[in-house]
Amino acid sequence: MIRVLVSAGLAVLMAAHAAGAQQASALVEDGQRAFVRNGCYGCHTIGRMGTPVARDLTHVGAKYDPPYFVQWLRDPSHVRPSTNMPPIELTDADIDALAAYLAAQR
Repeated sequence: MIRVLVSAGLAVLMAAHAAGAQQASALVEDGQRAFVRNGCYGCHTIGRMGTPVARDLTHVGAKYDPPYFVQWLRDPSHVRPSTNMPPIELTDADIDALAAYLAAQR
């Protein structure tokens, strides 16, 4: 009986983990689309995509986490007063998606 309960519990945890991973993957994909839709590639590169006017973001996720990106995307000059990045009007959904996408760049 205990084995059955443990097995059932593990199955539920594995299913929840898989669902969370799918949601995270979908958010990263939304972020990639937001990167293009909002014109981020006009100044930044990720891999071969973009223009090298501003910082290359190819490995930026190895240095920063999603909360940092959320703060940065909301108000770049608040995070770094000397930044040249202008404030960009983004929806909360775009900010969350872009933060996930940038954090995935390792």
